[in-house]
Amino acid sequence: MNTLYLPELREMIAAGDAPGLREFTEAINATRAAEFMEGLTAEDSWKVLLHADPERRVEVFAYFDEHKQADLVTQVARSEDVDAISQLVADLPADDRVDLLNQLDDELVEELLPRMAQEDRRETLRLRGFPEGTAGSVMTTEVGRLSIGMSVSEALSFMSDHAEELETIYTSYVVDEENRLLGMVATRQLIAHYNQPNQPIAELMQRDVVTARAMDDQESVADKVAAYDLLAIPVVDDDRRLLGIITHDDILDVLRAEATEDALLAAGMAPLDHGYLRSHWFTLACNRGMWLSVLFVAALLTALALRGYEEEFQKASWLVLFIPLVISSGGNSGSQSATLVIRGLTDGQVALRDWGRVLRRELLMGLTLGAALATVGYFSAYALTRTTSEAEPAPTALEVAVVPITLLLVVVCGTVCGGALPLLFQRLGVDPALMSNPFVAGIIDIAGIVIYMTVAMAMIVGLG
Repeated sequence: MNTLYLPELREMIAAGDAPGLREFTEAINATRAAEFMEGLTAEDSWKVLLHADPERRVEVFAYFDEHKQADLVTQVARSEDVDAISQLVADLPADDRVDLLNQLDDELVEELLPRMAQEDRRETLRLRGFPEGTAGSVMTTEVGRLSIGMSVSEALSFMSDHAEELETIYTSYVVDEENRLLGMVATRQLIAHYNQPNQPIAELMQRDVVTARAMDDQESVADKVAAYDLLAIPVVDDDRRLLGIITHDDILDVLRAEATEDALLAAGMAPLDHGYLRSHWFTLACNRGMWLSVLFVAALLTALALRGYEEEFQKASWLVLFIPLVISSGGNSGSQSATLVIRGLTDGQVALRDWGRVLRRELLMGLTLGAALATVGYFSAYALTRTTSEAEPAPTALEVAVVPITLLLVVVCGTVCGGALPLLFQRLGVDPALMSNPFVAGIIDIAGIVIYMTVAMAMIVGLG
């Protein structure tokens, strides 16, 4: 948070310095103005915005983070001028307006919508009708539509007249009389043909246009934009009618949201609707407690597995020293494999049909990594067990081999399970990011103990 202007802003607000507040909102870049206002309360922020003209007010407000926007709208609507705040919301780009309304209470939304112009209200309701996470829910309808019959001069004139209303003017989309998408034309092309004003834009437009369907998953749309390096992607319906566009800044928001979701899922948590600090502590506790409970049960099963080998531990107590090593090696290798496969599924680099290749690679990886860890583990275990006592002599070199053999088997088990489980959950229609790591941890913990003690019984108890 930038505090450079905060004392001055608070003094101007307290003194009601209208000229000073107006100069602040007009003279400073909108992004910087929003940064300087981060430390202000929602009420004080509104007092500052009131001294800006409506266009500038919307511009600065748009750079507030989404939580501050929601707080400001809620507080102002309930205590001050509902009509003014309704107009501010209506002046936002359509996609930003819908995102903001989705964070507000339903009662407040019902109070704001009737105060909007009929066209804005209709557009808002239509966009809110698309399910969350679809292309339609993040698109904006403020897009340049050019008629197929236009000439270069007519297209430039249209763009000049409507530039302030459009989300972007870099690209315009050519449609027929029924609003079906026919092609796209860059503003650069129109300017380059300025000296040929009568040339039809049909001769300049690009007909092979990459599009998204309104019900497409937003993550797949983001992947498409990244793959084709697009500044914007048009959204069409099943009849190829142009509904709107998704711009690159909205795609960045989608990618950031998806990355946050994947990080939470990998940690065994469902995504938060309102962020960490704005979520109720009980909601966080329930969210985190679900998978902690699963892991707790897995730990109990591990304890039960250990209890079944009490007699073997009494005969060779040095085996206890290496239980954490065995469990962590298998769990860490399994988590690595699961993370790589989940990322591959997310990026589209791995598909369900690749299961055979994935398992072969993870088997080879497990053998390679397991052999390396086993080599280090053998010499480390041999050195750590050289202390002797009358009650229990040091294990022989052959007995110490229990540790490296177990490490090899456990790491192989971890990599194979880590590679297979995400594919299995994907096949079952369950989010692999949410399910894989907790299951890998539970399975490898129990499997590690069973493998460890089976090898120990064969090489120590059996030989003894």
